[in-house]
Amino acid sequence: MEHNKSQASKVDLLPKAKKLIELVNYQENSIVSQTIIDKKTGTVTLFAFDEGQGLSEHTAPFDALVCLLDGEAEIFISGKPLQIKEGEMVIMPANQPHALRAVKKFKMVLTMIRS
Repeated sequence: MEHNKSQASKVDLLPKAKKLIELVNYQENSIVSQTIIDKKTGTVTLFAFDEGQGLSEHTAPFDALVCLLDGEAEIFISGKPLQIKEGEMVIMPANQPHALRAVKKFKMVLTMIRS
């Protein structure tokens, strides 16, 4: 049976201990993502942002938790900038505009709760 990359990756994660920081790699001038849990109730996605890369301002209908695994990011929530570094986290509240920018390349885990 053939599996797409994300299905194979999810299977490979169970039931082993893994280092989150090693599950996604940097790519020059890019943002790389890897969804590791995708359920009706929420998602957990890993991201690797190369320096200078970012996501433009947008909103989401659900709260989201961002935890930096490596590097440094600037996160804007309702226009207010927050500097966040390795080992730190921030909650992005539902329905508030937010954006991200890599001050230095960084990796993060994004947990979005839908219910």
